[in-house]
Amino acid sequence: QVQVVESGGGLVQSGGSLRLSCTTSGLAFATRAIGWFRQAPGNEREGVSCIIWSGGSTYYPDSVKVRFTVSRDNNANTLYLQMNNLKPEDTAMYYCAADSNFYSSCMNFSPDRFGYWGQGTQVTVSS
Repeated sequence: QVQVVESGGGLVQSGGSLRLSCTTSGLAFATRAIGWFRQAPGNEREGVSCIIWSGGSTYYPDSVKVRFTVSRDNNANTLYLQMNNLKPEDTAMYYCAADSNFYSSCMNFSPDRFGYWGQGTQVTVSS
């Protein structure tokens, strides 16, 4: 049975930091690209980071580049997202998702590729 569980969200002031974690089981974690996505009420789901199966390549959109850092521990089947200098516009539900395919790159980074999703963790940034 596949499980994807996010944790680490919370309320933080603008300029603060949070570290999200995503633990998984049942999906051969070490063979899959993993993405972090976020969705605020009324908005479409947005990808904020992607990391390939080996950790050797990552992708960030301009909105979070430099501020967010994704990493993974394949021995622990766990993904991390370090978020620094948070802004009120970062407020959203954050989701971790695993690619449906094995050994994929982070090109064509779209939610449609990712078949295994967690329930999300809420991040709220106050101004």
